[in-house]
Amino acid sequence: MATDIARSESTCDFDCLVFIGRFQPPHLGHLAIIREALKRARQVIVLVGSAWQARSLRNPWRFDERQAMLRAGFDETDNQRLEITPLLDALYNDDVWVRDVQRKVRDLAAPANARLPRIGLIGASRGQSSYYLSLFPQWESVSVPPVEGISASQIRERLFRSPSSTDDYLSTGAYHDLPPGVVESVKKFCHVSAYKRLLEEQQLLEQYRQAWAHAPYPPIFVTVNAVVVQSGHVLLVRRTAAPGKGLYALPGGFINPHERLLDACLRELRERLRLKVPEPVLKGSLRGQRLFDEPHRSWRGRTLAEAFYFALRPDQQLPRLKPVKGGDHARWVALADLEPESLFEDHFFIIQNFLGLPADFGSS
Repeated sequence: MATDIARSESTCDFDCLVFIGRFQPPHLGHLAIIREALKRARQVIVLVGSAWQARSLRNPWRFDERQAMLRAGFDETDNQRLEITPLLDALYNDDVWVRDVQRKVRDLAAPANARLPRIGLIGASRGQSSYYLSLFPQWESVSVPPVEGISASQIRERLFRSPSSTDDYLSTGAYHDLPPGVVESVKKFCHVSAYKRLLEEQQLLEQYRQAWAHAPYPPIFVTVNAVVVQSGHVLLVRRTAAPGKGLYALPGGFINPHERLLDACLRELRERLRLKVPEPVLKGSLRGQRLFDEPHRSWRGRTLAEAFYFALRPDQQLPRLKPVKGGDHARWVALADLEPESLFEDHFFIIQNFLGLPADFGSS
């Protein structure tokens, strides 16, 4: 067996091929690309994006769950040649994301007989979702035709539309889209509390869509968020209702019809959190402002967020908070305690953008 592997590796086109994806969930199209990579390279690195994200309809499965589903599709010999590692998104800074990818590949790529390894980037050529193939000119790009008729977003929609839709899909269409090991993992997932929470969020989303169904054009929402930092702490609220129940979020909300963006942000801090900082002091502490517009950033649809960064002067005592009764719970959170999977939507990446937080959160 070892002789066969060595003979196979000696005829490979590449020392290492890199495949980047979200794998929500891993489907037969993903496995076809990995199998092609195993034919052409002695080592395959699979970078699993959207790692350390809170569960959501767009990101139902955590990294360790996706890793197990991917490995279930290959035998022991192939798994020995697969490196599967998590990759944190950097939604608003391609350079940070590219650097993280480069570092992971550099650290994982096996040496090639005292020479630099020949590395390639493999993926399906599928419009905007594969634009990253052009971000690494130092690696040869290997394009694989996509498996037609399989879409991860459509799979998720069928799985979380309703319990009956889930049962129908798993008993009929799932085996046309998903490897058997993934089907079994999804069936087990449907019995845990996380599945029930996602069903609830899907029902809320449907209500939201119905409310805007008769709009003359698809609605675009505008919100504001406040990134308030003092003495190594950031001001956050813990959400008390779906979507994102239990997650931390930046203070903010929708703007009123006749309101300027900064005024809306200050109103949210004043009315909902009752932050004990005078408005002139807040305005004098404003250090940055940016529009965050990643198309998939919000659960509710196309939503633009204008965020304001307030850097308060260091003090031994953090400003007192007195949130409105029945509202979200506010607290100061140490920057060292920030974890992407504990924050709602893209709020970690908004904070990261203003404060320059690291992109790499380890390897597990």
